[in-house]
Amino acid sequence: MSEMRRIDVAAIIEGQRLSWFLVRLVLVSWIVTFFDGFDMNVIAFAAPVLSTAFHIDRAMMGNVFSIGLLGTMIGGFLFGWLGDRIGRRPTIILATALFGLLTLGFALAGSYRALLLLRLVDGIAIGGMLPVCWALNIEYAPKRYRATIVTLIMIGYSLGISLAGPIAIWLMPKFGWQSLFVFGGALSLVAALILALVLPESIRFLAVQGRRPELIARLLRRIAPERPVPDGARFVVADEEGVAKDFRPALLFEGELRWITPLLWLGYIFSSMAVFFFASWTPLVFEALGFARPVAAAAASVNAVTGALGGLLLMRFTDTRGAIAIAVMPLLATPLLLLAGFVDLGYWGFLTAIALISLFVIGGQFGLHSIAGIFYPSAWRGNGAGWAISVAKIGSIAGPWIAGLLLSTRLPVRHIFAVAAICPVVLLASILVIGAIHSRMLRRQRAEAHPAAGRLAAAER
Repeated sequence: MSEMRRIDVAAIIEGQRLSWFLVRLVLVSWIVTFFDGFDMNVIAFAAPVLSTAFHIDRAMMGNVFSIGLLGTMIGGFLFGWLGDRIGRRPTIILATALFGLLTLGFALAGSYRALLLLRLVDGIAIGGMLPVCWALNIEYAPKRYRATIVTLIMIGYSLGISLAGPIAIWLMPKFGWQSLFVFGGALSLVAALILALVLPESIRFLAVQGRRPELIARLLRRIAPERPVPDGARFVVADEEGVAKDFRPALLFEGELRWITPLLWLGYIFSSMAVFFFASWTPLVFEALGFARPVAAAAASVNAVTGALGGLLLMRFTDTRGAIAIAVMPLLATPLLLLAGFVDLGYWGFLTAIALISLFVIGGQFGLHSIAGIFYPSAWRGNGAGWAISVAKIGSIAGPWIAGLLLSTRLPVRHIFAVAAICPVVLLASILVIGAIHSRMLRRQRAEAHPAAGRLAAAER
């Protein structure tokens, strides 16, 4: 009788069709990542005005960018741990409400020091939300859709970046730079309220932790209404039985993770270095190259859109072929960066090259987002993804800071793109090894799921 009441949550999740429940979860996550992206990057579009208003040079503005990214590093560790302790739902709501309030606080900043402090604390909340949001969506998605779903919710982040430019052009001349932060902060608080009303808790997390069986039963009836859930059912996650529940950092390096984790971190660091250079400095770099301010803001927005397109083009290949599919992005980005750095392409040629670079550089980052949590079990997926995104902030911090230093030297501004070509080269090397390991893991999982086919393939070899 006890076996009849044993319900494998993982099997139900894997067998589910694309339902309104899953679509609504993605849409709600999409909304909150939109404001996460807007609040994190809107300062880049306000930077030219802030530099004048607070009498700060490029290097000081680089400090403002980088200290926010330091905050996101702290936030990934802190909220990743919190998400594995108290749950995904309350952690995501808390982080969203906090970055909404703190973004509002920028409108009251009166000094360079206040900008630094607000940027640091706001970054903690902004950086803490993403890895827990990934964990929640991964834990509701069948494996065949995981990369796709994480990519789709991260499209919200890119749209938040891309619309920051047009919104800045619209709001700042009429209401001043403060209006940008009022807009982002107030709507982030609205998003937190929406989350409080509709965001579910992860049933994988609840089942692994042995919490709230009545809530698990209600959620399963929404996911698979045709599947009976008897009273007193015992819920398990069969594909993670025997996995340690209490997180310790050493778990990130056990088994195949001893290669995957450090290589994921290394690739993430260098990918983030390139991505956040583009996100933070594009408006000022374009102005330094002679483009008008509206053109510079529009170019930054277009680049964010092309980056999202890169993620969309990649996501189904990552789901079907594994992490190795991501390698195409840095492979194509490298020669384009060298071309933009050393060859005079003309006005439209340069804009086209930068758009393509963004497609491949940011598209590769989307690919990393889509796999950052899939290698770690539910009991400590928040920590696994949180550590990955936090370590990646080494690159996120270093990218804008190094770019600020280079822009303060006599190095021709255009050559900075050639220097940035180092980043996709390192990512390519890292992802080739991760992809080989992931492909082996996928083959083993298929063999375990279909043992007869696995024995036949072994006999043929």
